Amino acid sequence: MAFPPRQPRGNFNPRFRKEQQQEHRTNQMIRVPQVRLVGDNVEVGVYPIQDALRMAQEQELDLVEISPQADPPVCKIIDYNKFLYEKKKKEKEMKAKSKSAEVKEIRFTPGTDDHDFDFKAKHAENFLKEGNKVKAYVQFKGRAIMFKERGELLLLKFAERLVEVGQPEALPKMEGKRMLMIFAPKSQKKKPA
Repeated sequence: MAFPPRQPRGNFNPRFRKEQQQEHRTNQMIRVPQVRLVGDNVEVGVYPIQDALRMAQEQELDLVEISPQADPPVCKIIDYNKFLYEKKKKEKEMKAKSKSAEVKEIRFTPGTDDHDFDFKAKHAENFLKEGNKVKAYVQFKGRAIMFKERGELLLLKFAERLVEVGQPEALPKMEGKRMLMIFAPKSQKKKPA
């Protein structure tokens, strides 16, 4: 005995899934008696849904629900794919502009020599110029903990070296077997164009 094929329901119905994936309701998905049309290519006003759909078809564009909570819902006649492309492009630009600052670490020992100090200071300057914070610390191992003042002098010398590009957030402090100091980048004033 063969069973008749079942019709997909709910999430398994491809049409239902497409509606769920789409961010805005478009064309036939808009199921209200009337909509408020706005935009460049139409006269702003409240129209029956059939008239709004007909106007969109005549212009070979989509009727897109922009504000579903309004009464009646606000719609625009636009090319939906172009609209999504522009929206993604704007979001990408916003994300690029709001680059989050990182905290870069620079590690010293109480016996760090001048060459290593200069090398690490140059790296720290670059990090600060890029807008990142710098966490500089002196790691004490074993008996080296007896030379706390060396570590403090090293960090103060480091702060003096970075005075043009960064400013310390606080004086050197001990955390376990580390003495650390955090530097924030100086706000760079924009040059007049």
